[in-house]
Amino acid sequence: MGLDVGDRWVGVALSDPLGILASPLTRIERADDRVAVEAIAALVREHEARLVVAGLPYSLDGTVGEQAVRVQEFLRQVSGAVGVPIETWDERLSTVAAKRGMAESGARRGKEKIDAAAAALILQGYLDRLRLEEREARDEASPANPG
Repeated sequence: MGLDVGDRWVGVALSDPLGILASPLTRIERADDRVAVEAIAALVREHEARLVVAGLPYSLDGTVGEQAVRVQEFLRQVSGAVGVPIETWDERLSTVAAKRGMAESGARRGKEKIDAAAAALILQGYLDRLRLEEREARDEASPANPG
């Protein structure tokens, strides 16, 4: 499961069972963090997610800024409720990329769709990196081809 954590909303995405393709799911309001955390935990249980990948909004210079600290604090609450590992993923500009992708595809733009699409981009980036690392590990383990 992927999360795009904002101050007011949390975008949520899921991957297929094989972990190949991430798709937008929904967004959750953060008016009350306790309620938002329980909603995320309920989605983890409902969809039997084994891992949560949350975007961490690093500053453009790569440092952990004020917004990233707020996200980390929220993720500590989520971690206590979901019972699965949480990993973070550099999500700089994920919302901008989601808006651009939706515009290019002609999809209707709605804030709910953008938040969930940003979560899908975060999760897809993570899944793509996992596949690349697996491929590289296989290549290193296989004997070199002669000739």
